[in-house]
Amino acid sequence: MPPITLPPHIASLPPYTPIEPFDVLSQKVGRAPEDIIKLDANENPYGMSPRAREALANLAYGHIYPDPESRSLRAALSQFTGVPAENLVVGAGADELIDLIMRVTLNPGDTVLNCPPTFGMYAFDADLNNAKVINVPRKSDFSVDMDGILDAAEKFSPKLIFLTSPNNPDGSLIPQPVLQKLLALPALIVLDEAYIEFSGVTSQITNVPSTNNLIVLRTFSKLAGLAGLRVGYGAFPAWLMPTLWKAKQPYNVNVAASVAAVAALNDPDYLAWTVKTLVAERNHLAEALSTFRWLKVYPSHANFLLCRVAPGIEAAQLKADLAQKHGIFIRYFNKPGLTDCIRVSVGKPDQTDALIAALSSYRVEG
Repeated sequence: MPPITLPPHIASLPPYTPIEPFDVLSQKVGRAPEDIIKLDANENPYGMSPRAREALANLAYGHIYPDPESRSLRAALSQFTGVPAENLVVGAGADELIDLIMRVTLNPGDTVLNCPPTFGMYAFDADLNNAKVINVPRKSDFSVDMDGILDAAEKFSPKLIFLTSPNNPDGSLIPQPVLQKLLALPALIVLDEAYIEFSGVTSQITNVPSTNNLIVLRTFSKLAGLAGLRVGYGAFPAWLMPTLWKAKQPYNVNVAASVAAVAALNDPDYLAWTVKTLVAERNHLAEALSTFRWLKVYPSHANFLLCRVAPGIEAAQLKADLAQKHGIFIRYFNKPGLTDCIRVSVGKPDQTDALIAALSSYRVEG
């Protein structure tokens, strides 16, 4: 018998399903980590920049607590984004900031509007913070249902509306006219731009200081190859900043993550090369996957592609087969609207070739 009773919303909380690391995957399929092709988590296959590696190798103050305000990193981010440092908060990944936003804005029972299929952390953190999640499903092409959002906003008066552009898992963008309509609502709009650098469109982040109800979140995981160090950031309207500083964990970004992130921002040529290389490989991957009649490849503005699998091949079994037989890991979502879909991260050219070779053994009759 437990000595205490847990809050009901915590006791009933469904667990988030994270991606597994190399060593766990290695044990599961009996392959060395270097023999695994990991295309399931939208990680940067080229890793961090040489300057970031050098900064980590020369880290001098790992025994000292990190700056609770991440001043050096926020100054570098201000130069990188064009947003004043006074509007920026850094977190242990953008995931921490999603939770922080909810903790400082929501009362128990407040409403969060979500547009699935999308990044699962929004619904997870809303449940964690005892909020009510109202789902407005996306259309069949994964565009947001603007009429549905407007109806839900009028009926449920959400405090927060979470949107991702490009969206995960399909890579679609939110058009500017749609965003402007959303910003006219009496709600705080949280725009997750984790993949914006691969889209070719302008970020909304510079609009935050002049827009009272817009938050933009970004990450170092995709562009800068720092997923393992956990560092993300957000731009927030000025009125919210004092509350965020009060509620944020004081030493949330460790010194290794901070120095690597600053070094990455100081290596713009590498970042530009990464974007150019991954976008080119995304196009190559899309073209190659489109040769399979049993795959429908959705247009993507991110570093991944969503594919719908035709009847005759089970998407979940396809994922399992690729892992066990070929050591290739892709993502499958057992969620409404995605049960017949797979998501493939953009890798290196040789990884694309290996995936295409493995898929070539599959056939659908008819």
